[in-house]
Amino acid sequence: MSTYVLKRKPITDLKIDYAKELNAEQLAVVENGDGHVLVLAGAGSGKTRTIVYRVAWLLEHGVPPDRILLVTFTNKAAREMLTRVQELLGNVPTPIWGGTFHHVANRILRKYASRVGRTSSFSILDQEDSRSLIAACVADLDIDTTQKRFPAPGILQNMISFSRNTRRDLSEVVHERLPNFSHMAEQVQAVAKRYAARKEKQNLVDFDDLLELMLRLLTEHQDVCERLQEQFQYVLVDEFQDTNSLQGDLVRHLASRHGNLLVVGDDAQSIYAFRGAMIQNILQFPKDFKDVKKFRLQTNYRSTPEILSVANAVIANNIEQFPKELAPARPSGEKPSVVPCRDDGQEATYISQRVLELQEQGLKLADIAVLVRAISHTQALEFELAQRDIPYIVRGGLRFFERAHIKDIVAHLKLIANPQDEVAWLRALGLQVGVGPKTAGNLFQKLTGIVDVKSLASTDLVSFADKRGNRGVEIFQKLLRTLLAAAVTDPKKTEPSFHPQDLIRILATSDYVDYLRTQYQDADERLQDLEQLALFAGKYTSLDSFLTDVSLQEAFSVGAAMSGEDTDSIVLSTIHQAKGLEWEAVFVPRLLEGGFPNARAVDEANGIEEERRLFYVAVTRAKTHLTLTYPLVINPTGSMILTRPSRFLDEIPSKLVERVDVQESQASGDWDGEDRIINI
Repeated sequence: MSTYVLKRKPITDLKIDYAKELNAEQLAVVENGDGHVLVLAGAGSGKTRTIVYRVAWLLEHGVPPDRILLVTFTNKAAREMLTRVQELLGNVPTPIWGGTFHHVANRILRKYASRVGRTSSFSILDQEDSRSLIAACVADLDIDTTQKRFPAPGILQNMISFSRNTRRDLSEVVHERLPNFSHMAEQVQAVAKRYAARKEKQNLVDFDDLLELMLRLLTEHQDVCERLQEQFQYVLVDEFQDTNSLQGDLVRHLASRHGNLLVVGDDAQSIYAFRGAMIQNILQFPKDFKDVKKFRLQTNYRSTPEILSVANAVIANNIEQFPKELAPARPSGEKPSVVPCRDDGQEATYISQRVLELQEQGLKLADIAVLVRAISHTQALEFELAQRDIPYIVRGGLRFFERAHIKDIVAHLKLIANPQDEVAWLRALGLQVGVGPKTAGNLFQKLTGIVDVKSLASTDLVSFADKRGNRGVEIFQKLLRTLLAAAVTDPKKTEPSFHPQDLIRILATSDYVDYLRTQYQDADERLQDLEQLALFAGKYTSLDSFLTDVSLQEAFSVGAAMSGEDTDSIVLSTIHQAKGLEWEAVFVPRLLEGGFPNARAVDEANGIEEERRLFYVAVTRAKTHLTLTYPLVINPTGSMILTRPSRFLDEIPSKLVERVDVQESQASGDWDGEDRIINI
């Protein structure tokens, strides 16, 4: 085993004036980063700069580049850091080991693959390849997916991956995350077992295998483990709050010989538990090692003092955390605004108007973001922006009417409005068990004589179906007849009429719900989208007028999508997608109990604390302007439903915000139906 002799340069020979380039908090980390070090880096505190200068410090003090391991969560982040090191020091002849956990594991496994059941020429499955192989395993096991719904390959992939990254029993994960399919847990386990066997036989690895096999290499092969531990004298890990169980163990093993493990993160921004991230990795770090040095980066260079006061006040309510308080480096600005609106329509109108005002004040639209808890919360705003010709782009999801489940529902409505619409028939039929494109096409050809809904209601679709699609067509026919039974009789009209909201609500409680749960990991969020569609449809009494407006909205979306990324456009994004980004002005709408925080979080262990961290992330994306809004009511036909403002708004001292009153006098007037207070 080779031994490195470190030649320390005297301080006077240093190329970089660290005291000049860094603030006192950052400099303390750079100069004292040996040993087990926990750096709690608050939002906007310059953590990337600190890591870059720490690496430069090590190189200037004689540490060979190949003895430094820098682990980040994206290869882009690693490239950015290492490029900045090169710019600071000039050419570094030997490359530093830098990259994601998966990148580093791949590099090492290529050399030692034979120790863990692979050869050095193993192939890496991407997400699509992985799903395809899982689908083949389902077929291998002769699981009948034509007569009953079985989780789609993408759902199976997510369950298997979550189980492996959290190191929890797969059956337990299925019961917890897919309770509707608990009775299929044994079959899911059989698929996972077959999937693992086929990968090993075919010399394949997926992304999770890279981590698992790397950990096996370290725990089962002492000679390899010691060689790697000797090589990596310094291990630095970015975004440590987002590591999972496997990743936490990997860095502990690699750094155990020299004991130089520096982890940087912010427990207040740990928001990826749904992916398997373990906040305990960072919270337990001081207990996992002796003599841990703890540093705090609390000077925020992004936001005004007023915005930081709101962030500090809310996150202080979390119990499981390292207490910290962001200190502003920027001068004072305006107070954040809290804006109660009459309903989601007025909320969208207010945000759109403020966007135009900010634009008139000199802000580019690209400097403005609307951050939402779930992408379904953008629907009303998308309509308002479209009507005002304000360009926007959606990150973290498609535009509302481009989403598959919205198109599915609209297809059902279109075939009722026009039974000769072949495209609508093919889409709606294709959602059923055992009905593929060919079966759906053949069935439609047999229905060419159907020209109105009366004929449709009396037709026996099952008699036209083949044996494979019989069950699916039977379910579809039952659903279709339920929809047709919702017709509104008008003696002045020869044809029955339909209220689109009634049809959408029927579909949103039908067998289609089972379809969503078998196909999509985020089925609950998609069901929220359907509720938003129903609320929007409540404004229409005519199915034809509703579908006309939907089609026009789709046309606008296509045009905007083609030009949005190339123009000055406002950003609509989920908060998860916005982490690490910043804008001059940020709006956070629909701050309601049951919406933000999410209703499921109330029942989950530590769920509210993660939701509060998510709110903290949203607030700290804003540099100068922060606006928090919520609708006082939602108004499906027949009643107005009062809402509860998010508890996070209650946690902000009133003196820290400006309350903006945009209510119309009718907001407290009379309405039909019973008053209710519910969670949204």
